[in-house]
Amino acid sequence: MFLYMVAELSALQQIVNSLSGLDGLPAVIVECAVTTIYTSLGGFRVSFVTDNIQGAMVVGLVILGVITVGAKTHIDRNLIGPSHLLEPSLLGWQLIYILPVAILTNDFFISGFWMRTFASKTDKDLRIGVSIASVVVLMILTLIGSSGLLAAWAGVWPGDPPQAGSIAFFLLLEQLPAWVVGIILIMVVSLSTAAFDSLQSAMVSTASNDLFRNRLGIWWVRAGVVLLIFPVVVVALRSPSILQIFLISDLVSASVVPVLCIGLLDRFYWWQGFEVVVGGLGGILTIFIFGTIYFGSALKGAKLILLKDGLYAEDWSVFGAFVAAPVGGLVWGIGALFARLSFQYIYAKFRHERFTALDPPVSLTPRQGVDDATFVEPQGNWKSV
Repeated sequence: MFLYMVAELSALQQIVNSLSGLDGLPAVIVECAVTTIYTSLGGFRVSFVTDNIQGAMVVGLVILGVITVGAKTHIDRNLIGPSHLLEPSLLGWQLIYILPVAILTNDFFISGFWMRTFASKTDKDLRIGVSIASVVVLMILTLIGSSGLLAAWAGVWPGDPPQAGSIAFFLLLEQLPAWVVGIILIMVVSLSTAAFDSLQSAMVSTASNDLFRNRLGIWWVRAGVVLLIFPVVVVALRSPSILQIFLISDLVSASVVPVLCIGLLDRFYWWQGFEVVVGGLGGILTIFIFGTIYFGSALKGAKLILLKDGLYAEDWSVFGAFVAAPVGGLVWGIGALFARLSFQYIYAKFRHERFTALDPPVSLTPRQGVDDATFVEPQGNWKSV
């Protein structure tokens, strides 16, 4: 979540600088202060309210984008061929694998998604909400994603000085009148604020429930999150690329999530946290090993973990990293499992005790004489449900 917060603030300051020419630091500081105040007072419920604002801002930006393309964007056909954006490429084929793995595993790490999942009233409501959101997000991402092509063919990207491709959409909107750009800035700040408060609320919830097991006062946890915002701002202002920030978190999640998901299945009850930790760290180590062998340099292998050269490398290094992360994580996790079971078996034999590491937990063991459709009331009466 630290990286997500960094990416959010980094994007805000880049957009403010691009659209207005002003320093984005004041906007970043104001956003951090405002979100900290109202999330501290209102908690996670406020995040649900700002989600509605976020949805309205996205729709507004899409409408403005459509107007911009229709009224202000002039495609120079002479730029289409030299851009090579419509031609097949090695990276294009690699992304067919990289993007699903990166996005799917990364979404497991977003606590805001889990909080909304558990906050749904019923499973039916959850399925309906996810289905509607998936369709809407697909349409919005298609529109926003195509703006990169249009920006390149309209000659507004990369620009002078060259701008990051992640803000190509806003480079198109920059062609609108100044008063419209001012409205866009307000919408961008509102959108960023709505996303940032969700990250803050998720971090407070995760720290309080998962890290401290609700033994530490909520205000102490919130104070810790406030202190964490200072390094977030510093890193956001110095981060060279939003995409690189997300790619780092993608590699971490690709290493950890596959071994984590095994433990979520009842049939793999013998899979424990030790395997998840070793597998996750092993996946990251496997990226380093792959990079060292591929480049013939330990330094470049270490840089591959951070994807210092970005996504657009004209080789197989990034693709190999996203293959090495989940595969290596699973291999290390299985190795950790055998190591743990071997140690427990030898220890049990040494103490002349029964080996119980592969025994199913009580919750998965059928109770003799008790049907699944019955329960026992405190008074001892059997009732069928």
